[in-house]
Amino acid sequence: MKTNYISTKVIELGSCAFRQWRASHSHCRHMHGYQLKAKFWFGCSELDEKNWSVDFGSLKELKAKLQDTFDHTLCVAADDPCLYIFQQLQQLDAVALRVFDTGVGIERAAEFCFNAAAEFLLEKYGDRCWVEQVEVFEHQDNSVVYKPAAVQMPLVVVSDASAPVVEQAAPPLGLAPVAAPQRVPMPAPVGNTVTSGKGNWFAGTTWG
Repeated sequence: MKTNYISTKVIELGSCAFRQWRASHSHCRHMHGYQLKAKFWFGCSELDEKNWSVDFGSLKELKAKLQDTFDHTLCVAADDPCLYIFQQLQQLDAVALRVFDTGVGIERAAEFCFNAAAEFLLEKYGDRCWVEQVEVFEHQDNSVVYKPAAVQMPLVVVSDASAPVVEQAAPPLGLAPVAAPQRVPMPAPVGNTVTSGKGNWFAGTTWG
C-alpha cells in the first residue's frame, strides 16, 4: 500500500526496571530503571470520514496494555539465571514481574511496542492504517527505532499457452499493516498502580 499520510503519537510507558544479565561487562547486568516513552508513526493511504489517519482517542486500550507491561514493572529475560529469585519476589508481591522470551533491553521494548500497536490497529481499523515504526526512549540521550525491514516477495508468474507470461510482484511487507504474533508471555498483573509519568516530550535522538 502507498503511504499518503503519516501521523505520530507519543505514549508514556512508565517507570520500568530491567536486568540484562548477559551484559557481564557492564553495570546493565544489575537491575536499573528508566522512565520509558514511545513515539509511534502511523501510516495510511486514505483518511477516515473525520479526515483522520488514526483516532488518537482510540489508543487508550493500547496505552493501557503498554503501561501494564512497562509501568512499575521488572522486565527480565526468560533465561535469566536469577529468574527463580524474581519469581519468588513476585509471589511476595515485591515486584511486578514481566518475563520476555526474546530477552530485554530498549531494542526489545521497541519491538514489543511495534507489535502491540500493529495488532491493535489491525483489529480496530483493518488495513486502512498501520504502524510505520516505533521509537522508544530510555531518556533524552538514548533511544531505539524499530522498523521491520521491507521484504521483497517472490514474483508470481502466470503462464498460459494462449497468453503472454505476466510477472507481478507483491508489494513489500514494510508498507502493509503488520499483524505480528505476541511472543512475550506476560504473567498476571500484580496490581501495580499506573502513573502518568513525565509530561514533557523531547526531540528524537539516535541510539548511541
